[in-house]
Amino acid sequence: MPLPLPLARLTFNQLTNNTFSKAKGLSLSMVTASSGGGGAFTTLKERVSFDKEIKKSKFIAIAAPISDERSAFSFLSEVRESRATHNCWAYKIGDQFRSYDDGEPSGTAGKPIQSAIESSGIDRVMVVVIRYFGGIKLGTGGLVRAYGGVAAECLKNGQTCLVKSKVPMGLEVTFDLLGVLYHQLQSFQAEDIKQDYDTGKDNVTMVTFKVDFDKVESLEEALKSNCSRDIVFYRR
Repeated sequence: MPLPLPLARLTFNQLTNNTFSKAKGLSLSMVTASSGGGGAFTTLKERVSFDKEIKKSKFIAIAAPISDERSAFSFLSEVRESRATHNCWAYKIGDQFRSYDDGEPSGTAGKPIQSAIESSGIDRVMVVVIRYFGGIKLGTGGLVRAYGGVAAECLKNGQTCLVKSKVPMGLEVTFDLLGVLYHQLQSFQAEDIKQDYDTGKDNVTMVTFKVDFDKVESLEEALKSNCSRDIVFYRR
């Protein structure tokens, strides 16, 4: 029976929805999907704050790790001060940047905060700088230095961690190779391991899991070396 799509073009979800059971003649095959951005990035371990008084204005910078735009605005709604004169912010998620001056002269608040984030090398992070006006105007240059400076100090004080992107993978394997497979998955610290016996084939089960992006090729080589038969790998 022909496949509904060429195997090499099938998505991970299509393959894990029992498409393997329709692919006759595949005794042992693997499918990998992209990690949605891939690679590794440095982010904050936890929320951090820094405050400073500049010419009687109080600046409070609060930074936190975020995963997406929704979490960014959730963080903003949690920390913004309704009584403050300004709640300015910027965030970075991969290649996506957004910033907001909240009433300060254009480019004097949000952009300096964004520049501080870029200079820090930290990703998936949001910085909110709250200002209580003290009665003395700082001027354009003064505002840029104030907002950018407190944001930079805040990020400098935070603890960071390296986060590796996870790659979802799927493997259809015969029962006699399960021991070998699980040993390798444990060695490569695979996560979210799941098993499905509903493959439509005798003595065959589907195992899905996630592994660090930089371990994918090594895991594939290890499985090839330790299994007693050829393994055909497919990637999207």
